[in-house]
Amino acid sequence: MRPRRRATGTAYAEPVTRDWYAWHDDYDQPGSPLSRRLTEVRLRIGEALDQAPPGPLRAVSLCAGQGRDLIPALATHRRRDDVTARLVELDPRNAEFARAAAAEAGLSAVEVVVGDASLTDHYADLAPAHLVLVCGIFGNIADADIRATVRHCAALCATGGTVFWTRHRREPDLVPAICDWFAEEGFRPVAVSSPADGVGVGVHRFTGTPRPLELGATMFQFVGYDRLTHH
Repeated sequence: MRPRRRATGTAYAEPVTRDWYAWHDDYDQPGSPLSRRLTEVRLRIGEALDQAPPGPLRAVSLCAGQGRDLIPALATHRRRDDVTARLVELDPRNAEFARAAAAEAGLSAVEVVVGDASLTDHYADLAPAHLVLVCGIFGNIADADIRATVRHCAALCATGGTVFWTRHRREPDLVPAICDWFAEEGFRPVAVSSPADGVGVGVHRFTGTPRPLELGATMFQFVGYDRLTHH
């Protein structure tokens, strides 16, 4: 049987009931975990842009949702016109939201693609990129797929580039292991939120040499937090 498709981002093995468009409403609730996570990610994107080398920059966002992290961060940054970005999102409603936000901000070099974000082919012409966003993924896929995605980040990310990722810090807390996996692939930590922060945001900079991006590969399968914790 063909796998069902998750509403945001990638292949899903079973039917999906969550409305991933409505899920974004929590971003608008002051003090909510998603709102606090979003603020942190935007801050870190701005810092990475501040430290990026002069000249053209490339950015990719996997399971980009409505683009609420990257698009506003770019819109107000002095390097905004240096960045060519691709956001990949399966839910066409979320993709249209992101597309409209980019147009309203005048970010003509931001492309929003409706498609399966787990497929490496979507990023072939922009990899290695200076900014790689894998936010909202690591809390919803199996541990082995997290490890595989970190490995692919060493092909997606340029030397000196930055990966941004998120993961809840509830038990079992996998964040220390994820940091170790990034280290094994040539990344060094820039910022990793503590368990006391209540939200998990990780930022790692790539110090190695990018390996060739494997074309035709599927980096992960989205399972969903509820299903993962149930099993």
